[in-house]
Amino acid sequence: MVGYAFMGAAHSQAWRTAPRFFDLPRTPVMRVLGGRDAGAVKAAADRLGWQESVTSWRELVDRDDVDLVDICTPGSTHAEIAVAALEAGKHVLCEKPLANTVAEAEVMVAAAEAAAARGVRSMVGYTYRRVPAVQLARTLVEQGRIGTIRHVRVQYLQDWLTDPEAPLSWRLDKEAAGSGALGDIASHAVDLAQYVTGERLTGVSALLETFVRERPVAADFAGLHGTAGTGRGPVTVDDAAVFLARLSGGGLGVFEATRFATGRKNALRLEVNGERGSLAFDFEDMNVLHVHDATEDAAVAGFRRVVVTEPQHAYIAHWWPAGHGLGYEHAFTHQVVDLVGDIAAGRDPRPSFADGLEVQRVLEAVERSAADDSRWVPLA
Repeated sequence: MVGYAFMGAAHSQAWRTAPRFFDLPRTPVMRVLGGRDAGAVKAAADRLGWQESVTSWRELVDRDDVDLVDICTPGSTHAEIAVAALEAGKHVLCEKPLANTVAEAEVMVAAAEAAAARGVRSMVGYTYRRVPAVQLARTLVEQGRIGTIRHVRVQYLQDWLTDPEAPLSWRLDKEAAGSGALGDIASHAVDLAQYVTGERLTGVSALLETFVRERPVAADFAGLHGTAGTGRGPVTVDDAAVFLARLSGGGLGVFEATRFATGRKNALRLEVNGERGSLAFDFEDMNVLHVHDATEDAAVAGFRRVVVTEPQHAYIAHWWPAGHGLGYEHAFTHQVVDLVGDIAAGRDPRPSFADGLEVQRVLEAVERSAADDSRWVPLA
């Protein structure tokens, strides 16, 4: 694995846990962790369960005892590491968004397709797909339970940047992150909408805004939070993104992503309205899916709160008794389970790099629209 901060810790927990709760066809061995600072990466390897540490990702990619490379670094590094790993015959798991630009993502997809022909697999980490309640929502749509989709509403609301003195991190630097709330969390919203509905976004009209344009430089950083130092620097990404979209089936979509929603911690909310019913999900209540069946008697019809913790729900049988809910980390474990299973079976995992490219094209269209007075930008 390359990178050991927030996502690196989440991925490490998943690699440690998956073989202990699921019967995997192959057993992951956490061989080596890569990072730039020798002392810090050694400490992280010891803490997170990796056998060794190195300070060069190229050394990691070139090792004969590494079969898979897990990329948990800023978006500006994804393409170079992923392409090198795939060309070296390593399977690749890459955190989202796939890249910082469409051009980089296209290069990654070409490398992934060439590698797949040699039996080398790749996947992008849109982990919210693997929340059991989201899996249930997708199944109900696939079964036609809500009929033709008319509306999709997705919000991803966080508040960790509301303090104007919260220090700068790489997530606020366009060169490293590509974009702000747009790439960091709206990418999840786009992927979730397309995954659950089975439809594509075909065009967007957007607004982007940066509310705080200068912040203290961080003296140190851990996860999403840091301690301010003495200097100040510019914020070069968006703080919030809102956009309208049309779906390939003719329905309409409304998307909002912000890291300035005071009081909202990780509210990824999806609502899908169809001709025969509706579905609603909020990650801050992640074990629940709200389901409305519009074909029921109107006198008693309404949203039903389904607690998605029964053994017949996706992944649940491997965890706890019914009613004993899952948490944030479990979707990362499910990601490992599915990836290892696909590699062992010789299947191409999903979401693929091509799926990640599709999201990247939506993000680019949003930026183009916002830069041109919210002009409608079609997606091919």
